[in-house]
Amino acid sequence: MPEYPRLQGKKALVTGSDTGIGYEIGREFLRQGADVVFHYVSDDSSVKRVIHEAQSQGRKATAFRADFNCLDEAIALATQSIEFLGGVNCLVNNAGVTFNRPFSKVTPEQFDAMFHINFRAQYFITQRVVEDLLRRGERGAVCNLSSIHALQGVPEHSVYAATKGAILSYTRSLAVELAHAGIRVNAIAPGWVTVENYYKAIPGFTEKGAAEIAHESIPLARCGRPADIANLAVFLCSDDSDYIVGQTIVADGGTTALMSLVSDFRQESTNRFGAGYIPGV
Repeated sequence: MPEYPRLQGKKALVTGSDTGIGYEIGREFLRQGADVVFHYVSDDSSVKRVIHEAQSQGRKATAFRADFNCLDEAIALATQSIEFLGGVNCLVNNAGVTFNRPFSKVTPEQFDAMFHINFRAQYFITQRVVEDLLRRGERGAVCNLSSIHALQGVPEHSVYAATKGAILSYTRSLAVELAHAGIRVNAIAPGWVTVENYYKAIPGFTEKGAAEIAHESIPLARCGRPADIANLAVFLCSDDSDYIVGQTIVADGGTTALMSLVSDFRQESTNRFGAGYIPGV
């Protein structure tokens, strides 16, 4: 990564930035010169230290609470951030929740909560930020966090995958609608990135166990790290990516590039397709 601050002068709102990927994105944005608003749902203790450090260096940083199941709170977050920073020209829509349940057992309440938190809030926060950018005549960048669940199927994740697929589709459409105004919209689709939620949701989950599974199943032979996604978000919100519009960049260590029918991708295959009609087979 270049040594110069790639986001100098940028004013960023990073949603879902109290833990995991969002937290690392917020920290990296600060390191790269941006003023940052963090967002949390129930506890801001994890971001207090990094905010204090930024403020002690003369930077603008704070954290606001918002429950994305309530649209008014989501829109208020955007408004508060605009007022605090004097405008938002970098928006990272990271906030989201994961949910697995057999298709036949999903309730309307569960369905609505997933779409409210993962998609509806993101959509209208973006609308509020874009309205302000257009009013000011400013350029800006929007980075939406999707998932490889939008690209590949996993049992019991139909609602989650649907929200992430919606993000991909609206990213493309919004990007071509706003590009002429100097507002670039792109997305990131992370693969397996080890974050705190794994320890809460998976019985007996350990970092060592995850590393062993990743070594066997992911072509890069490791899980993703929050920093992998944070660095990519910096790039997409910086002027270095000025000609990238409407794209979803997959960061998954090769997971989606690997055909699932391949049994052992590290060994030369003993199969000999092409024998008889391809020379040398």
